[in-house]
Amino acid sequence: MIETKIKSNPPLLDQYEDLLRRPHNFCTTQCDDRQNGMVIGECELPLIDLGGLTSHHAGERQACVERIARASSEWGFFQVVNHGISSELLWEMRKEQVKVFDTPFERKASCGLLNESYRWGTPTAISPKQFSWSEAFHIPLTKISEEACYGEFGSLREVMEKFAVAMSKLARLLAGVLVENLGHSKGFFKEICNESTCYLRLNHYPVCPIASDIFGLVPHTDSDFLTILCQDQVGGLQLMKDSKWVYVKPNQDALIVNIGDLFQAWSNDVYKSVEHKVMANGKTGRYSIAYFLCPSYDSLIGSCKEPSVYRKFTFGEYRKQVQEDVKKTGHKVGLPRFLQ
Repeated sequence: MIETKIKSNPPLLDQYEDLLRRPHNFCTTQCDDRQNGMVIGECELPLIDLGGLTSHHAGERQACVERIARASSEWGFFQVVNHGISSELLWEMRKEQVKVFDTPFERKASCGLLNESYRWGTPTAISPKQFSWSEAFHIPLTKISEEACYGEFGSLREVMEKFAVAMSKLARLLAGVLVENLGHSKGFFKEICNESTCYLRLNHYPVCPIASDIFGLVPHTDSDFLTILCQDQVGGLQLMKDSKWVYVKPNQDALIVNIGDLFQAWSNDVYKSVEHKVMANGKTGRYSIAYFLCPSYDSLIGSCKEPSVYRKFTFGEYRKQVQEDVKKTGHKVGLPRFLQ
């Protein structure tokens, strides 16, 4: 045990064992049931070739749009290929990401790297079931070009800039398709989504030397419009399908896209923000990079049609409510707080 602690980067085992020693009476039975559901099997997410969106044949483009919309409604998740982001750029980004996370913990936690956005474990957890065995950097797009954010990792800056531009372009393309599918102008996102609140998150799930049922990332939905995920081949992502947890089979040639809470609210529940989680791995570490398409904090999230399932709210109001719920109960409540 001592040897494991010494090698741990970051010291996740120390934080987890501290939680085990605390009284944790705030996690309700409902919370336990939701988080500990049995995994019923492996699934392959709907795989969509985005080449259809640039087809000169209207029928091919419409068929691609319909596949994206159907997956967003039935699964809340799908995979995309021919997405316009080169395999070389993805490989370079992963190489730089690994280099950053291999840095000693003390340096990551104190050197101000990537806008001082380093996070690890779950400081807000009040029980082991709310603990995430992971570390991450959360970088607003507005900070990605700032040289001061990179310190000794100068080679990361150029790659990160290219990666952010490519992911942003893809996110807006897909969001535009989903908006148009419901009869609205794709210019909607140009008006409310900007770099001040969109961000990248570099994730690392270190090898977990303890129980096999430890969360790498606790069950949650995303509080944005759209998330694009680039992951490695280790696996661990699970999502809720038909009230059961299913394991997502990794696909090295595809990016994963999932609908966030704001798109579910705006679409009046046509598109689904689905609960998902990552399970820790006892043998191999896992890496992923997520791009989050978010509006400005004062943007009003209404419905694309009436009667609306949810009352109007701003993104800032939504984030504040989520933070308050996590602080009080240890878990996110999300959209049910904003029902009419």
